[in-house]
Amino acid sequence: MQRRDINSPEARLPAPHTQYSMAVEVSGGSRTLYISGQIPIAPDGSVADSALEQCRQAWSNIVAQLRAADMGVDNIVKITTILPAHAFIPASRTARAEAIGDRRPASTLIVAGLANPAWNVEIEVIACA
Repeated sequence: MQRRDINSPEARLPAPHTQYSMAVEVSGGSRTLYISGQIPIAPDGSVADSALEQCRQAWSNIVAQLRAADMGVDNIVKITTILPAHAFIPASRTARAEAIGDRRPASTLIVAGLANPAWNVEIEVIACA
């Protein structure tokens, strides 16, 4: 898979420290993986109390799905994160940085309600290999 991050000078990034690309071009890829929204439920069925731990768990679930498809975080080209409130953005950013480092896939953040009020995050991913 060939990947090219695109940030046109004709479309401004919201902030210079933004951790995503405005567009990601993929060529030569033979497989695309669409990961449904991963929620903060651990394999034992538990849900952590803190937003940070919930975000870490959602990312752990994503990494598990990638691994099951013989992929890793380098294969991620698009992330959609849904948070129920703006207050959870710092926790989301911290967990994301821990999970994917300085990689900059295309990304969308939505602040909206989730299916379960106990959840503080849901994250879906598209990966290509």
